[in-house]
Amino acid sequence: MSNISLELVGGLATTLSSIWTNLRIEAATAAAEEPLLASLLNATILNHTSFDDALSYLLAQKLGGADMNSLQMREVCAQAFVADPSIVRSAVADVRVIKMRDPACRTYVQPFLYYKGFMALQAYRVAHHLWKSGREMMALHLQSRVAELIQVDIHPAARLGEGIFMDHATGIVIGETAVVGDNVSMLHNVTLGGTGKEGGDRHPKIGAGVLIGAGAKILGNIKVGSGARIASGSVVLHDVADGCTVAGVPARPVGGPCCENPADSMDQVFDVATFDPGL
Repeated sequence: MSNISLELVGGLATTLSSIWTNLRIEAATAAAEEPLLASLLNATILNHTSFDDALSYLLAQKLGGADMNSLQMREVCAQAFVADPSIVRSAVADVRVIKMRDPACRTYVQPFLYYKGFMALQAYRVAHHLWKSGREMMALHLQSRVAELIQVDIHPAARLGEGIFMDHATGIVIGETAVVGDNVSMLHNVTLGGTGKEGGDRHPKIGAGVLIGAGAKILGNIKVGSGARIASGSVVLHDVADGCTVAGVPARPVGGPCCENPADSMDQVFDVATFDPGL
């Protein structure tokens, strides 16, 4: 397996090296504290020489099955990592922001091994590479496996940035022509969908640093501006301005100015006194 970290420079290489070192230390500590998990921790982390090597093994073990075994799946992932090093760069950014944003996350091992949102994102990144490379059937196979196993459905043609946090993740659906910017946070049961059976460019465009609450539905070829905040349970049918908070069915601006960096702060509280559902 190739060590992608050698292809990264400057701060990216430093971040990857630091996270990989921490992953190994945390895994070794956990193996000593919980011997029944030592075999798992050795197989998934400690037996590998690089982050990308461990990630390809993990994806293969999770996604391999009767129709395509884990060895074949691992080869697909490893080839994608070599062809497109940005996949690993994005994975490092994803695991880093999860630890920063989730108060329940105490180690890097937690999201790496157990967070379905992290797993779904990395499988999507491989599938997206395959889609761009003309291997659409293989890309769709990965999409189907992830939807079947962990109930997250991301079309491989969608374009997602890095530093993305899918909290809990169950029920997230992202359509074919959707675009999600860097440093976005979204919770479970979010839909970035269309509004009917029309073709073409029909899914939302989400700006950088957006926070999307649980159960929110953003529908159609609309734009959600950078730093915006979508309240839980909202149905968004129209463009949302940069830094705006919207809530309701259909969603309307509420609560005055948005909090600073909502995707990082994960602040989902707004001034309900300013929300008039009759508007």
